Amino acid sequence: MIDNKLFFKPLFFSLMLCLLVSKNLMAQDNGTAASSPNKWTFIVEPYMMFPNMKGSVGLGDLPNVTVDADSNAILGHLKMGFMLNAEASTGKWTIGSDFLYMDLAQGVKPGVLIANGELSAKQLGWEVSGLHNVTPWLELGLGGLLNSVNSGLDINQKVIGGGTASKSKSMTKTWFDPMLIARVNSKSGEKIIYQFRGEIGGFGIGSDLAWQMQAYAGYRFSKLFQITAGYRVISLDYETGSGGNRFMYNVDTSGLVARFGFNF
Repeated sequence: MIDNKLFFKPLFFSLMLCLLVSKNLMAQDNGTAASSPNKWTFIVEPYMMFPNMKGSVGLGDLPNVTVDADSNAILGHLKMGFMLNAEASTGKWTIGSDFLYMDLAQGVKPGVLIANGELSAKQLGWEVSGLHNVTPWLELGLGGLLNSVNSGLDINQKVIGGGTASKSKSMTKTWFDPMLIARVNSKSGEKIIYQFRGEIGGFGIGSDLAWQMQAYAGYRFSKLFQITAGYRVISLDYETGSGGNRFMYNVDTSGLVARFGFNF
């Protein structure tokens, strides 16, 4: 599993660096004449993610289950998936919506307490964000990430003296993570396009720690159509309740992404 502590400090200092750089560049931009407001432009991007998942899931009094599945295993058990990114921009301001839904099942990794079993998960993530263009290439802003996870465990638990006992449990939890966002983009109108986006949040309001990193590059074939490909990491460290009501979801989802963009 990716160590959240190793990413927390780099992401924090990266955001602080972006703030300092943008402050200096904004001071330079203040000397330029104000331009007329730009018209709204829109982009809709259905996309595919080939995820790897690592971490652990805990439900009630059942022992924690280790999740360690590559994209081949996950896609082989994928029942349903839908992913869509959409943005509206005036040039200075960008309003975004990113929706991700996966319904999958995965075999449980055997351990000291678990002989075998299956984990099912329906994961929904919807983020709404607002970004301000402080330089031609840098945007800073805030977002809100709504997470809803339905996890089900069906395991054969080892018992003292030999043998196993069949146990199962299913729980659904929904929570909200505020996010700080920094994004670097290629200049508007260029054929070769790129984007890097870093986020950090949760702060104990929802997750103890939530963070994302995305990096893409691609080509704009026309005013209407573009394709980008890259890599994305989504990390959620969430735990609530105790005893039979305990719910723990500490999972990193990462993988290659292909996005198909339509500009209007």
